[in-house]
Amino acid sequence: MAGLHIRSVLVTGANRGIGLGLIQHFLEMPKPPTWVFAGCRDPKGQRAQELQNLASKHPNLVIVPLEVSDPASIKAAAARVGEQLGGSGLNLLINNAGIAHLTSLDNETLENMTQVYTTNTVGPLLMGQAFLPLLKKAAQGNPGSALSCSKAAIINMSSIGGSIASPFGFDLMQVVSYRCSKAALNMLTKCQSLGYREHGILCAALHPGWVQTDMGSSAGHTPPVTVEASVRGMLKVLSSLGEKDTGAFLDWEGKVVPW
Repeated sequence: MAGLHIRSVLVTGANRGIGLGLIQHFLEMPKPPTWVFAGCRDPKGQRAQELQNLASKHPNLVIVPLEVSDPASIKAAAARVGEQLGGSGLNLLINNAGIAHLTSLDNETLENMTQVYTTNTVGPLLMGQAFLPLLKKAAQGNPGSALSCSKAAIINMSSIGGSIASPFGFDLMQVVSYRCSKAALNMLTKCQSLGYREHGILCAALHPGWVQTDMGSSAGHTPPVTVEASVRGMLKVLSSLGEKDTGAFLDWEGKVVPW
């Protein structure tokens, strides 16, 4: 993680699983960010207890109420983060919040497709729009430097399940709405990389691996990758991302995932 020097980072879906793991690792960095923002639906609820415990020990951790399927919640979160940052910008936005339903082609529904797509694809779109002024401000603070996560970046947590070229795991779980939402998220990442490059903002999609989280284990199989290994790998990848990687779809080990 030697190459990752960020003043501020926001992680959505930060109260458990990969999101919580990322927050913990940012706080444990030799030179941790000045501000670590943890977005979650219910900051005072039981499911955010670990975040609350961390916040009591780390004054640079700010828990932000955030429901990524609600535009008003996103707008309020952007205002809250901007207020905390004062005149400085946001270096790194990690769109990690996501949902999945164990559905197949036969029982997929309009309601499921809409809910999953709204959270997994539209949410990151709206987050990028709402936090663009803060990301641009961070990029302007490093005017001469090349694209990097230390300057300004949007990282979208995708999945190999969204790869049209790879049938990975279809025999174990079809999760059609989830796969479609992640394929769309990959295209959103490409669009963001093209639209935000002129502002000095790097955009990339990451596959964290099949990770031992509530979501990863929901089909009754034990995933091969621990949260610890996934997060360590992804942070190493983030520290190495540059101009050539904007718009890319990579996994937690830095390998290119087929679109």
